[in-house]
Amino acid sequence: MAALFSIGYATKPIETFLEQLRNHQITVIADVRSVPYSKAFHDYHRENLIQHLRAADIRYVYLGEELGPRSPCDAHYEKGQVQFDRLQRSERFLKGIERLLNGLNKGFRIALLCAEKDPAVCHRSLLIGHYLQREHALSIEHINHAGALESEVELERRLMDETGVVPDMLMGETESLEQAWREQSRRCAYRRPEQ
Repeated sequence: MAALFSIGYATKPIETFLEQLRNHQITVIADVRSVPYSKAFHDYHRENLIQHLRAADIRYVYLGEELGPRSPCDAHYEKGQVQFDRLQRSERFLKGIERLLNGLNKGFRIALLCAEKDPAVCHRSLLIGHYLQREHALSIEHINHAGALESEVELERRLMDETGVVPDMLMGETESLEQAWREQSRRCAYRRPEQ
C-alpha cells in the first residue's frame, strides 16, 4: 500500500501549497478539519480550495466529520477535552479510516489536510497518523512547511524531545514513545469552550 501524506496550510500561499502537492505527486486532498474554513486564509475555505485543487487536477474529499479533531459525542471527552484514544475507537473514526485505506488501495496518493503548520501539534499526526502506524503499519509522511518530508516515526521521536519523556532505567523506548504521545495529545487535543 502507498504511503499516506499530510500537509498543513497555515500562512502558506495557495500557490506554494499547490506546488508542494505537485512535488509529492498528491492526487487527492482529504480535508480532516472539523470546520473546513479559515478565519485568515480564505483560499482554504472549502469551496475556494475545491476550485484551486480542481484547476490543479487534484481531487478533494471532506473527511472532517469522520476524522476531525472534535467529536459530537460526550463520551469522547474528559473535563472538556477530547481524548484521542477514545475517538480512535469510535465507529465514525473507523469508517473514515476505512475510506482512506480504500483510496490508498485504489492507487491514489492522498494527503490529509489541516491548518496546523507543524504536524507535531496537529491531530493529523496525533490522532490519525498515530492510529494508522500502530494499527495498520502504514507509512505516513508529513509535508512540512518548507515542503520537505518528516515520517510519523521521526515525528514521534521528536515528541520525546519536545515533551521531555525519554527512555530511562524504568521505561523503555516503546513505552516512552507512547507516554510522549499521550503528553502531546493532552497539550494539543481540542478543548470545548467553557460554558
